[in-house]
Amino acid sequence: MLTAFYHPGYAAPLGPHVMPIRKFALVAEGLREFPEVRLAAPAPVTEADLRRVHTAEYLAAIRTGEPRALAESQKFPWSPELYPSVCLTGGGCLAAARQALRDGVSAAVVSGFHHACADHGEGFCTFNGLIVALDALVAAGEIRTAAVLDMDLHYGNGTAQLAAARPHVFALSLYGNDYWNNECFRDVTARHHEDGANHRSCALPAGCDRATLLRSMDDALPLIAARRPDLLLYQAGADPYFEDPYSPLALDHDDLLARDRRVFEFAKAHAIPVAWVLAGGYTNDVSKVVRVHLITFLSWREIYGE
Repeated sequence: MLTAFYHPGYAAPLGPHVMPIRKFALVAEGLREFPEVRLAAPAPVTEADLRRVHTAEYLAAIRTGEPRALAESQKFPWSPELYPSVCLTGGGCLAAARQALRDGVSAAVVSGFHHACADHGEGFCTFNGLIVALDALVAAGEIRTAAVLDMDLHYGNGTAQLAAARPHVFALSLYGNDYWNNECFRDVTARHHEDGANHRSCALPAGCDRATLLRSMDDALPLIAARRPDLLLYQAGADPYFEDPYSPLALDHDDLLARDRRVFEFAKAHAIPVAWVLAGGYTNDVSKVVRVHLITFLSWREIYGE
């Protein structure tokens, strides 16, 4: 049995927006086809959890809406519902991480984390729930070290910046769009950023197919294995899909199934508890985004159900 954390309160009112906020509910609905998946509601993260990662000024802006530019730095329209919704999304990530320590694997039906920095949001990411969850678990003495495997289409710049000051975290991002200063760069040769001791990256070339992707993963995943982390958080992006308007990659649903299988095979082989979150996905037909996310659950079933 897999526990996946979902709450209808994840979805703040955004109005017309490129981010398909209703996908969380659609994925939760799709999980009815997985009788071995149990949906559970998480508790929200606390302000103390958030203060370990984000500045007091930024937290106040998200609560109050002022200054408005800071409150909307993640490119969401501010509303009074925003702060409670992102406390719940962070809570989903933390609950899944904690559940994975007990069960070996868990999931959160939520996204919006890896671009968020300490003092502002970026790229539809308000609070960095990945780092919030890991810092909370370290503070509670539940883990000593952890890794983040980011396979969203976009480079996880916020997670990399936050990891740089946290020796207990190792962040690995495999990406097809670079991302800096709240702007994505489709051509990964157009910008170059420096890796650090505990944040590394691998750019996927335009036209990347399954063979190239899996080869890149096989080259990069040993960087995580060498760290022997107590926990792995996997950001399972839907936007590498070839029909996504941001994606220059040549990856279809079957290719993303192979990607997820490789992640779970790796975690299982190295006995690393793994929790995953959803990420990205902007294809006009939201059902194709939902299918990518349900494929991750199918991959879990194939690997952990054996």
